[in-house]
Amino acid sequence: MKHTESPGHALRILTYNVHRWLGTDRQISPTRIAEVIASCRPDIVALQEVRVGRVRTGEVDQAATVASALGMDMHFQPTIRILGEQYGIAVLTRHSSRVVKSGRLPTQSTRPSFEKRSALWVAVEIDGQTIQVVNAHLSLRSGERRTQAAALVGRDWIGHPDCAEPAVLLGDFNAPPLSRSYRLIADTLQDAQLSNSFGEPQPTFHTRAPVLRLDHVFVTKSIEVLDAGPVRTPLARVASDHFPLLAKLRVRKHPQASGRAREGELLGEPTNSL
Repeated sequence: MKHTESPGHALRILTYNVHRWLGTDRQISPTRIAEVIASCRPDIVALQEVRVGRVRTGEVDQAATVASALGMDMHFQPTIRILGEQYGIAVLTRHSSRVVKSGRLPTQSTRPSFEKRSALWVAVEIDGQTIQVVNAHLSLRSGERRTQAAALVGRDWIGHPDCAEPAVLLGDFNAPPLSRSYRLIADTLQDAQLSNSFGEPQPTFHTRAPVLRLDHVFVTKSIEVLDAGPVRTPLARVASDHFPLLAKLRVRKHPQASGRAREGELLGEPTNSL
C-alpha cells in the first residue's frame, strides 16, 4: 500500500486500555492482549489499566510476560497499589528509550484517592529522531478531568521546554469529542483520528457495542498523520473492554516541508488493516 507523504520517518504508535488483562468473557489473559498488540506491529505502545506484580508465590508478573512476548522494554507508572500488586500506565518499545518524567495529575479531591491519576513521559529514539511520548489516563469526573487535561498541555508536560517537537500525547482520556476536556487538548494538538481513512472518527469503547470515543492520539505540528483508527479484530473484541487505537505517523524533517510531498512506503502494514 502506498501513500503520498512528506519526508520523515514513519512509525506506528498504539494506545490500549487493557482492563487489567480482563476480557469481556471474564477471562484474564495477558497473552491474548500481547497477541492483539503484536498484530498491529507497533513501534511504541501506551497501555492503561496495566496489572503488575504477583499476588501469590509462583504466579508470573503478567506485565513482564507481555513485554517479553513483544520483545519490548517497559516503563511503568503505578496509579494503584493494593495487596502487593500495582496497577497503572506503561509505555513499551523495542527502541532506545528513557523516562523523562512520571507523576500524578491534579486532583480536586481533598481526601486520599484510591486511584492516583498519572502521566508517564518517555523519550523514544527511532532512527536518530527523538520522539516525546506522554501516556495518560484521566479521571471519570468531568471537573477533575478538565483540570488534568489542562495540566497535560501546560508547562509540566506537553508545554514543558524539554518536550520539543515531535511529541505525541495519547491514552484513555475518558473524554468524548464534545467534552470540554477533549477541547482543551484538541485546541493545542492535532487529533490523529481526524485524519483517518474512514471518514468519521471511530469509537473505541465498549468493544461489545462501540459508541464512545474515549481513547485518543494527539500529535504536534511536526507530525503528519497517515492514518488512525481502532483495531477491531475478533480477538480485540474480547481481549479488553476498549479497542486499541493505532496511529500511523510520519515525522517531518522540517515542518515547512509538508507541501513538498513524495511517494513513500510505510513500515510493514499490519495483517489487520485499520
